[in-house]
Amino acid sequence: MFEMEKKLNGYVLTTAEILYHLPDYPEFLQTYIWQDYDLDPKYPTLKKFLDFWEKELDGRLHSVRFASNKLIYPNELRFTDGEYKLH
Repeated sequence: MFEMEKKLNGYVLTTAEILYHLPDYPEFLQTYIWQDYDLDPKYPTLKKFLDFWEKELDGRLHSVRFASNKLIYPNELRFTDGEYKLH
């Protein structure tokens, strides 16, 4: 699905800041930034990613903060004056 198509279907740009413990030095925290289009308010794509992280990766999760942008701004929609005909 293309970016605008996702937005029109209810997806929102979601950014998550993930803090996790380093596997070899668990007293230290590392930051990972994740960004993708997801459905508000349940965020299934982010949940799927975090489930994968907990099952497959060694760094134990410390905390997750996320934000999303629901707006489609006027400068993202453009109308054309031309017309293209194919066959």
